[in-house]
Amino acid sequence: MATIRRRKAAENSEISKEEEEEEHKDEEESDDKKKQQTGKVHKAKKKSEDKNKNKWSCVDSCCWFIGCICTVWWVLLFLYNAMPASFPQYVTEAITGPLPDPPGIKLKKEGVSVKHPVVFVPGIVTGGLELWEGHHCADGLFRKRLWGGTFGEVYKRPFCWMEHMSLDNETGLDPSGIRVRPVTGLVAADYFAPGYFVWAVLIANLARVGYEEKNMYMAAYDWRISFQNTEVRDQTLSRIKSNIELMVATNGGNKAVILPHSMGVLYFLHFMKWVEAPAPMGGGGGPDWCAKHIKAVMNIGGPFLGVPKAVAGLFSSEAKDVAVARAIAPGFLDNDIFRLQTLQHAMKMTRTWDSTMSMIPKGGHDMGSS
Repeated sequence: MATIRRRKAAENSEISKEEEEEEHKDEEESDDKKKQQTGKVHKAKKKSEDKNKNKWSCVDSCCWFIGCICTVWWVLLFLYNAMPASFPQYVTEAITGPLPDPPGIKLKKEGVSVKHPVVFVPGIVTGGLELWEGHHCADGLFRKRLWGGTFGEVYKRPFCWMEHMSLDNETGLDPSGIRVRPVTGLVAADYFAPGYFVWAVLIANLARVGYEEKNMYMAAYDWRISFQNTEVRDQTLSRIKSNIELMVATNGGNKAVILPHSMGVLYFLHFMKWVEAPAPMGGGGGPDWCAKHIKAVMNIGGPFLGVPKAVAGLFSSEAKDVAVARAIAPGFLDNDIFRLQTLQHAMKMTRTWDSTMSMIPKGGHDMGSS
């Protein structure tokens, strides 16, 4: 019996070993399967990540577009700064042939030199205006141009800009707490805006002959206010009188040549009447002041009989420029752009400018049929 029990125990131990080995094999197989499954999962995740990386989103397109624009801009800017100043002229001459000499160089070759001092009188809207005092909305704009230059403040703070460019309806002068004054010097009206010259070319040609700022004077004035109010507020007429007298005295007694443009023609006509009128309403220069100090007046586009578009501007702000804008973009000017009804606010502002009344057509029945 003992031997039989031993044999059974040995058989049982062998069976248990075989079972253990089989269980161990099953565990290894299950582990291998799990590893294979996890590997497949990782591979699938990597594939999906790779696919997501390769996708081109809208943000990527925008970034790429902005990057291209910036790159092209910087390249062009670098080339522009690195390019010799004479390169555009060289290209133009290569295409069209040699360019003629500017008038100033021609006159210099002919022996023309400085003799009479020159006074420029700008017209309406061509002279720069800068801020000397304003409300809180105009912080940071001290002595910055509100009119002329880039007109950047029109887009940044349009309501504030219109408020400061408008005049008082009762006095025709600045509203309370606002002081807008004309820019002084030749820079007041050499350029109206970047690339849009007014007097710059003429100043450059006179400089080639030998003129300097001591014998050239820009009679800048606030073209918004009435002619007489330029004297009441800024003493502009008195300054023009003093500067002409000074230039005549410092240029060997040679009389001044006056070059008024557009509304500046009417303004200088008012000056000549004012300077010979007795004080205090006039300049007190006497009846022969103009004969003593002015050699010639060369009017450029003088509106002696007025300008028809001044009427349209007062009634509706509809002028030639607005008509062109309407043809290009119909209905655009009537929209409420940034809560700014363009023409209505422009009309409200320009109707406070007393100077526009000097541009109203004159003559009545004598100038047309009844």
